[in-house]
Amino acid sequence: MTKKLVSCALCAAIIGVLAPISIPIEPVPISLATFAVLFSAFFLGGKWGTAAVGIYLLLGAVGVPVFAGFTGGFEKIVGPTGGYLVGYLPLALISGGLYALWGKKQTGVKRFLLMMLAAVLGTAVLYALGTAWFCHVMKRTVWEALALCVIPFLPGDLAKAAAAALLAPTVAKAVERAERQR
Repeated sequence: MTKKLVSCALCAAIIGVLAPISIPIEPVPISLATFAVLFSAFFLGGKWGTAAVGIYLLLGAVGVPVFAGFTGGFEKIVGPTGGYLVGYLPLALISGGLYALWGKKQTGVKRFLLMMLAAVLGTAVLYALGTAWFCHVMKRTVWEALALCVIPFLPGDLAKAAAAALLAPTVAKAVERAERQR
C-alpha cells in the first residue's frame, strides 16, 4: 500500500510538472498534461491513476500553478477549459482500467495497440466532457467547439498517447527490476 501511495504522489507530481509546459494558443493551450495523465494511468492503473489526477486537480484548484501556462485556481476549473481539466479523471480511469483489463499481460505490438485503443476511448470521453463544457460556458455550437478545441489536437494527442504507451511499461519494468534487486 505504501508503494502505491508513493507512486500515486509521484505521478501527481509528474502531472503537475509537465502540464504547465504549454504552447499558449487560444482557446485551449497545447500542453503535456494528456501525456502525463496517460502515463500515470498506464503506470498505476485506472484507480490509482485517477487518484493521481485528482490530487493534481486539487492542487490546481487551490491555486498551485500546475495548469497550462503555470496557472492555477478554481476559476480555471469553472472556466472555458475546465471541462477538459475535469475530463482528465475519466481519461485516467478508462485508459488505465482498460489497459489493466486488456493489455497488461500482453507484450509487444499487441500491448501497444491495446494501450492506444484504451487511450483513444478515454480521450473520447475527455473530449466529450470538455467540449460540452466549452459550449456551455462560451455559448458556442458543438461544431465550433470541435473546430477550436478538438480537431487541432488530434495528431498531438495521438503522439502523446503513443509516447505514454511506450514509456509506461518500460518504467514499470525498471521499477520492478529495482525492487527485486533490493
